Amino acid sequence: MRRNAQLILLAVGLATPLAAQSPQLAEAISAGQVGERFDGYMGVVGGAPAPVERQVRAINIQRRNLYIDLSQRRNVSPDLVGMTAGCELLSRLPAGEAYMLPDGSWRRRAAGQGIRLPDYCR
Repeated sequence: MRRNAQLILLAVGLATPLAAQSPQLAEAISAGQVGERFDGYMGVVGGAPAPVERQVRAINIQRRNLYIDLSQRRNVSPDLVGMTAGCELLSRLPAGEAYMLPDGSWRRRAAGQGIRLPDYCR
């Protein structure tokens, strides 16, 4: 499934930075209010303005629909597709952005520091 991560990201439009979609979303990402989760979805860290939360929900609905479609084509679970996308998203996360690991804790990627990816990403 890892080999298909690039296709998943391209299909859902994740190869283009999400911040380019909305100035408010870009601001929330920079402020650490929104980040990528290990499971291939975006998450709100603490609180964010209501329009940003709506954007995050809309992005997650699009991602979920894509994961369901791809899972049916490959005869795997949508969660597996999402986690595969999550591995790729976390590995490409720019410095300063927030991310969530499987233990539910949010962190911010420091400049020059990698992210300890979940074991299933290897």
